[in-house]
Amino acid sequence: MPCSQRKARLLLKQKKAKIVGYKPFTIQLCYATGEAKQEVTIGIDEGARHIGVAIVSQDKVLVKGEIELRQDVHSLLLTRAQYRRSRRYRKTRYRKARFLNRKKPEWWLPPSIQTKLDANFAWIDKFCSLVPSPKLRIEVGKFDTAKMINPDIHGVDYQHGQTYGYYDVRYYVFSRDGYTCQVCQKKGKTLHTHHIIYQSEGGTDRADNLITVCSDCHTSENHKKGGILWKWMKNHKKAKQYKEPPFINTLRRRTFQKYPEAEITYGSETSPKRKELCLEKTHYNDAIAITGIESIKENPEECFWIKQFRKKKRSLHEATPRKGRKVKNVKAKRNSKNTKQLKGWYLNDEVICFGQRGWISGFTGTSSAYVTNRNGEYIQNPNKSYKQVNLSSLKPISHNSNWQYAVE
Repeated sequence: MPCSQRKARLLLKQKKAKIVGYKPFTIQLCYATGEAKQEVTIGIDEGARHIGVAIVSQDKVLVKGEIELRQDVHSLLLTRAQYRRSRRYRKTRYRKARFLNRKKPEWWLPPSIQTKLDANFAWIDKFCSLVPSPKLRIEVGKFDTAKMINPDIHGVDYQHGQTYGYYDVRYYVFSRDGYTCQVCQKKGKTLHTHHIIYQSEGGTDRADNLITVCSDCHTSENHKKGGILWKWMKNHKKAKQYKEPPFINTLRRRTFQKYPEAEITYGSETSPKRKELCLEKTHYNDAIAITGIESIKENPEECFWIKQFRKKKRSLHEATPRKGRKVKNVKAKRNSKNTKQLKGWYLNDEVICFGQRGWISGFTGTSSAYVTNRNGEYIQNPNKSYKQVNLSSLKPISHNSNWQYAVE
C-alpha cells in the first residue's frame, strides 16, 4: 500500500524496505505484514494527447498526475519517406522492388496511432503493478461522434463516411449543395469547389471545408480581401471538428479487449461528477472523478507530470547526400546535432540551469548543450542572446530514458 514520504525514509533507513523504482518512486517491504491492505481504485482518462491518472483509497487521493504523449510521429514518417524517395532517385546500386512482398498483420495500425495506443496501455499496466489488486476505471472518450450524425449506425456503416458512394470529394460537394452556387444561389452554371478556409491559412481538402461556387463568383478578384468570397467566408465560419475521433474509436475497441474486467465510463458522465467534487478542469482531476469517489478528505497539492521524449534519431538517410563517402552511411560519422552524449552528459538528462529545472535536448560544439523546460521553451543565459548554454553551468539531477518526469 502507498505510504507517506516520511515513513518511506524510515523504512529504508531501518533496512526494512528496498527501492524498486525511482520514477515513480517505489519501495518494497522486506518482511511479511499479514497482507493488510485497503481497496484501491485507479482512474484513467485516456486520450490522444494527454493521459490523466489518479489513485484513490478511502476518500483519499493518493497520487494524481498527467502524461503527455508524442505528436511528431506522423511528420517524422513523412520526412523519412522523403529521404528514402530522394535516395532511390540518385545513382545507387540496383535494388529489387519490394512493394509486392509485404503483408500487414490482421490488427495492424498506422505507427502514429499505434505508438499512442501502446503508451496508453503501458502506463495503465505500470500503475496497476504498483498497487495491490486495484479496481480499474477507464474513460474511453466523450461520446460516439458517428452516432451524433446517425443514431442507428452499426457494424460496417462506421466505414462509410460522408463521401461514400461518390466518385470523389468534388462531386460529393456538388451533390450536397444541390448543384447550386452558395454565393449567388444560381443553378445551371459551370461549378467549382472553393475552400472556406484557404489552404494558406491551414485549410484542408476535406468535404467539410469545401463549398460549391459558380465560375462567375469564383474569380481571382473575389478571392482577394474585400471580395465576395472573402465576405462570404467571414459570415460563414467553419463548424468545429473533432480531430481525433478515429484514434478514440480505435482506442475504445482495443481497451474493451485488453481490460475486459475494467469499468468503462464516458466524459458525459465524468464532467458532472467532477463539478460535484468542486474540481477544476484538468486531466488528473477528470481521473479523480472517473474513480467514482464520492467525497475527498485528502487531496495532495503536488502532482506528477510525465512527457514522452524522442531520444534517438534512427534515420539512415540524409537530406543533403555527401559525395565521396568511403564508408556505408550506417557507419558514417553522424552530424553533431545527432550526438547522444558529450563529456558525460546524455540526452534527456534532468538538470538545473540558471535556477530553472530543464532537460538536455541536444548538444552543439565541444562544450555546449540546449536545455528546454517542460513547455519545450529553451532555457538560456539571461545575459546572452543565443540558446546554447555551457556544460559547466549545468547541475545534474537525474539520468532519464525517453520519458521526462517531474513532481510539482
